[in-house]
Amino acid sequence: MSEDYEIFDLVSAIETSEGKGTTFYSWLNVPPSATTAEIARAYRKKSMILHPDKNPGVKGAHERFARLGVISKILRDPESRKRYDFFYKNGVPRWRGTGYYYARFRPGIGSVFVFLTILSSVLQYAIQRVNYGKDLKRIETIRHQAKSAAWGTKLIPVEGQRKVKVNLGGSPRLDDEGNIIGGKMIDMVVEGEDVFIIEPDGSLLPVNESSAVRPSLRKTWFLALVSDLISKVVRRDSPGTNATDGIDEDDEGSVASDVPGSGAVTPSEGSSAGVKPASRKATAMAGGRRRKNVRKR
Repeated sequence: MSEDYEIFDLVSAIETSEGKGTTFYSWLNVPPSATTAEIARAYRKKSMILHPDKNPGVKGAHERFARLGVISKILRDPESRKRYDFFYKNGVPRWRGTGYYYARFRPGIGSVFVFLTILSSVLQYAIQRVNYGKDLKRIETIRHQAKSAAWGTKLIPVEGQRKVKVNLGGSPRLDDEGNIIGGKMIDMVVEGEDVFIIEPDGSLLPVNESSAVRPSLRKTWFLALVSDLISKVVRRDSPGTNATDGIDEDDEGSVASDVPGSGAVTPSEGSSAGVKPASRKATAMAGGRRRKNVRKR
């Protein structure tokens, strides 16, 4: 197999330097049926023409002379010539095998690391997009359930606020009256097209598309690691900087998706699927507004 790889290299090299379609035989100016003695004479004649001493300053003279010697050796060896004749008649294959390409383009540790980093980052970003789509569907389902509870199954809008309970699923449980409920219930408010979650302090957390975390390449593990290291260096070099600077309030208490580092948010205690945890900064970022003392209808 290694002899075949050598022949492949020589075929490519001779066509590059001498012209497309050039073969071992045509370069030596002998027919494919030439005897070993004829090939030897042709080699001596050709070597006198291509010798580097007779081609001073000619670019590639040494490479052409060395290549001529290897080709002559192959054609004068019965087994090697048999292998070359096979490819001469049938053509050199386009795909030369993984062993051929690996031996000639063997990647180093750095190349492998770069490849794995890019591959894992792309896969992680793809997972983020999948989770983002799931979160949007989950949010739309919750909004639909809340509107159905407030307006009825025909979804005819009613003016004013309507406080409702929405089942977010989960394991069955008992309510205050001892009745079995199919899943976790959460208090929500519907006002027009707006849907809110009622938080423990009475404020309203909007439930809409902006509540889901969008996919971002900056959230993939490698770019996030680089960004974090740069931030730490900047904070360390900046005098009087608090060690907790740069940490977002909404990072606390958030529940990541089942896929590590996906960036998507899934249901947690007191919040719906795909909705950010209760924090003033999170609501401000989502474009929502908080209200107190919700009146029951």
